[in-house]
Amino acid sequence: MIRLKRAKRKPIIPMSSMSDIGFLLLIFIMLISLINQRHEVKIEYCEAKELERTQDAENLEIWIERTGAISVDGSLVDGGELELVVAGRLAEKPGTRVHVIADRNTPYRYVNSTV
Repeated sequence: MIRLKRAKRKPIIPMSSMSDIGFLLLIFIMLISLINQRHEVKIEYCEAKELERTQDAENLEIWIERTGAISVDGSLVDGGELELVVAGRLAEKPGTRVHVIADRNTPYRYVNSTV
């Protein structure tokens, strides 16, 4: 019996599918990076007793840090500026909800002075 030897082939890696996967990963990463565009101050939240869904686009969020620093839309403001921002937003859109978000350890005098 005669055995024929076969020539060994080198494995072929399809490069066209690799470029497709690379572009899909690039698009995925770009979309994920655009999702979180809120300017947040890192604070420790209090626990809510009740959960309510609101329209995020129409909310005005006032962030208060432990030190009493107040920020609106990512920029620091003082009491006078805060009043103008809130009045202006309510004049534009009367249905705007104002959310005061404070750190759990923020002294109440800072929260009370903003309202």
